[in-house]
Amino acid sequence: MARETRKKAARRTPLSREKVLRAALQMSDKRGIESLSMRKLARGLKVEAMSLYNHVANKEDILDGLVELVASEIDLPSIGSGDWRATMHQRASSAHAVLMRHPWATMLFVSRVNVGPNMLRYVDATIGCLREAGFSYPMADHAWTALDAYVYGFTLQKLNFPFDPSEYAGAAEQFLHRTPVEQFPYLNGMSQEVILGRHDGVHQLEFGLELILDGLERMRAAS
Repeated sequence: MARETRKKAARRTPLSREKVLRAALQMSDKRGIESLSMRKLARGLKVEAMSLYNHVANKEDILDGLVELVASEIDLPSIGSGDWRATMHQRASSAHAVLMRHPWATMLFVSRVNVGPNMLRYVDATIGCLREAGFSYPMADHAWTALDAYVYGFTLQKLNFPFDPSEYAGAAEQFLHRTPVEQFPYLNGMSQEVILGRHDGVHQLEFGLELILDGLERMRAAS
């Protein structure tokens, strides 16, 4: 029995920082970031909790590592591509898609000082794309911050909205009495459009994204 246990241990993939972080990523995707702990992570990897500390300093180090893994999945902007707008559009679309795959990640992106190499490359390429397109450094800073604020906010709203799109019409009808036409004529009118199927109520990332890009293009041309 002891010999069989040793054989299984020998066949087991050695623990590494990459393996620890990938396991943490999988756990967070499956159960949420609040479920993550050193003890649970060690149990999932079938190792003693103390073994983890040979590869990660603590939970904060794991969170930093998770940001790095997620950042590596986002399309890196192409510098000097000749079409900054298409590049920024792809960057935003990719970031939104990645953050939707990892629903817990957006808050880590906006609430931590993220200075790992993947994130730094991502930000540097973003600034580089805007600079090569003719934006000044201050304008480039405002531009990518505005784009990220929109993407993060849109993503969080989509992840946390209390209704599924298939429920919009029913919800609009359910709450219609809260917006009597005499008091809230325009909210009532919008609700009626959804109830009658003339408007699906589904918001698209591209709508706001195009508005921001239009504004940035005007600023770039004016400068």
